[in-house]
Amino acid sequence: MQDIPIIDPAVIRLAPDFRALHLFVSTPDAPAIANPSSALVEACQFVRDGGPPWVEAHLAAWADTYAQFGAKPNRTPCSAQALRKRVLKDGVLPSINPVVDLYNAISLRYAVPVGGENLGAYVGVPRLTIADGSEAFDTMSNGEPAIEHPLPGEVVWRDDVGVTCRRWNWRQGTRTRLNGNERSMWFVLEALAGMPNEALQEAGHALSSGLTSILPSASVTTIKSA
Repeated sequence: MQDIPIIDPAVIRLAPDFRALHLFVSTPDAPAIANPSSALVEACQFVRDGGPPWVEAHLAAWADTYAQFGAKPNRTPCSAQALRKRVLKDGVLPSINPVVDLYNAISLRYAVPVGGENLGAYVGVPRLTIADGSEAFDTMSNGEPAIEHPLPGEVVWRDDVGVTCRRWNWRQGTRTRLNGNERSMWFVLEALAGMPNEALQEAGHALSSGLTSILPSASVTTIKSA
């Protein structure tokens, strides 16, 4: 059984209604290179048509929560809001690879932050916690590898080495991101007030079904936390 990611009690005190759905994927095969996903194209159209009925309430809850730990949601929004803004501005999202296209499509269709991580690059159990500001965050700056540090009090995902995603789900680090060749992956769908539990479960099922379609030999384990 895969270890359940750890949610710091301090994060729950910040957002008592936080719920996370984790999908752990193990596969012997890399996904085939494919044309831009129809799921992503359809999800972009769904956003342009208005999106799910809970979209405004859910994204507002994320903005309020970001403000509580000192982030500026208009400048650094949650990942679901950032994707939605790009689609409403540009009409589409560019294709990256089949797996990333799929979880971006799920995020857009359900107005929920979705992260995809290379579990093989993790050291220790993933955990959602409050940063003290000393943690290392691997990123890129001006096309070159760089190390940043979160602000003290910032909500981050991390492992034993350092931060893997800043400001809860705003920016993913380079060390653990998916590049299309992973055999062990972890996906997390993160919900707050405004998103029905049934919708979160439906989003998780859609992601699981999509992953087994892309990777027929994959084994998917779904776990709920918080």
